[in-house]
Amino acid sequence: MEEYPVVDVSVVPEQRASWSGKLAFVLAAAGSAVGLGTIWRFPYLAAHYGGGTFIIVFLGLMLTLGVTLLVLEAALGRYTQSSVIKAFASFGRRWRPAGVFIAIIPFVISAYYCVVGGWVTHYMFAYGAGQSAQLADGGASFSAFIADSPQSVAFMLVFAAITFITVALGVNGGVERANLIMMPALIVISFLIAIYTLAQPGALAGLQYFFVPDWSKFSAELLIAALGQTFFGLSVATAVMVTYGSYMKKNVSVTSSSLQTTLTTLGISLLAGLMIIPATFVALGSADAVAKNSGPSLMFLVLPQVFVKLGVAGSVLGFVFFLLVVFAALTSMISLVESDVTILQDTLGWTRRKSLLIVIIFITLAGSVVTLGYSSLSFIQPLGKGTTLLDFLDFLTSSVMMPLAALVTCLLVGWVWRPDVLVDEVRESSRFRLRRAWVVMLQYVTPVLIVLVLVTSLLKAFGVISF
Repeated sequence: MEEYPVVDVSVVPEQRASWSGKLAFVLAAAGSAVGLGTIWRFPYLAAHYGGGTFIIVFLGLMLTLGVTLLVLEAALGRYTQSSVIKAFASFGRRWRPAGVFIAIIPFVISAYYCVVGGWVTHYMFAYGAGQSAQLADGGASFSAFIADSPQSVAFMLVFAAITFITVALGVNGGVERANLIMMPALIVISFLIAIYTLAQPGALAGLQYFFVPDWSKFSAELLIAALGQTFFGLSVATAVMVTYGSYMKKNVSVTSSSLQTTLTTLGISLLAGLMIIPATFVALGSADAVAKNSGPSLMFLVLPQVFVKLGVAGSVLGFVFFLLVVFAALTSMISLVESDVTILQDTLGWTRRKSLLIVIIFITLAGSVVTLGYSSLSFIQPLGKGTTLLDFLDFLTSSVMMPLAALVTCLLVGWVWRPDVLVDEVRESSRFRLRRAWVVMLQYVTPVLIVLVLVTSLLKAFGVISF
């Protein structure tokens, strides 16, 4: 067996920040994972693919594939004490381009994620101003808002500014403290909204629809959807978890932290379903309405119609719900910006302040361009008629770059660098009883599943297959 690579600590920052403990890492990692995709994508998928059937498959994949990837990336970050480019280069300079490829992903995602963050921030303020009825007009107000360049850019910048200020306060004073506040708040708010929703007449029918398996819906399409949600719902293959892993102390268990992060993400996913599916069932008569209105339309068109039917209580509920969504969006955006900053800091040797300044300029410019894709730049339609710059960037990252990044990482660690490098790193803080299972998942199962997701996503995008 080859000798382990020697990490060049001389190029690692002398006083690298570290999480205060396991709870800080778990909340930060879960905060990164629990974003807008969890709030609107998971309920739609569960409703569309047989409720409990999808949940069972998703649960199995999260506890196997998801934990495998989280352990891999957290251990890689802690072993190399670096963000993704230097982490890959520590195994040999020839692997640096692979690290560069993965490092591009959080920059691209942050460029459009802040745009959607601006949308939810606008809705939170609108509900706070008592505009519940105006927002429930079937999408006219939403279309007018995103086409209003000054207003939509302004809210994008408000959302981004909150993120920048948090990251500027540092890993402990900003990122960690924000997650210690927002993640518990997000869980409590989700729980309270779910309880309120389930207390409404007819909600129990929606609860049954959500949890009772309909095995007639089980299919290859369901499996692909659950696989995709596992990859994208855990924030893996985005360079984030490598960065967050590099802040882990040696006495913090990588395995238990990864498992707890996965379980937290699962719990919030289920709470999102409990908030949305029964509420839609009550207001619109069937949870099929969720499945027919996936993505942004579910959050910005359908749910406002649900809230307005509840009267004054719906106005309050709308504000609280979008406050929750803003928290979810911020925790994810913070992780992306933190990764961007650390990548520049580690790779180019810049100070944290200079790195953050460059990231602020980049996101402000790129986010503005993506926002204008709904107004003055709407003629740019990269994926065909009716598509936007945001659609293109989302497809590029989620359907192409992230699966490729996960595949490259698994193949390099599993077959080139060899798993024992990271196995020993994990054993620094825990016994790693499931080492053999993890190695099998890493070398065989995970790469096959990633290829399946990648190929299917591409075939679907180009119209070769219909699901």
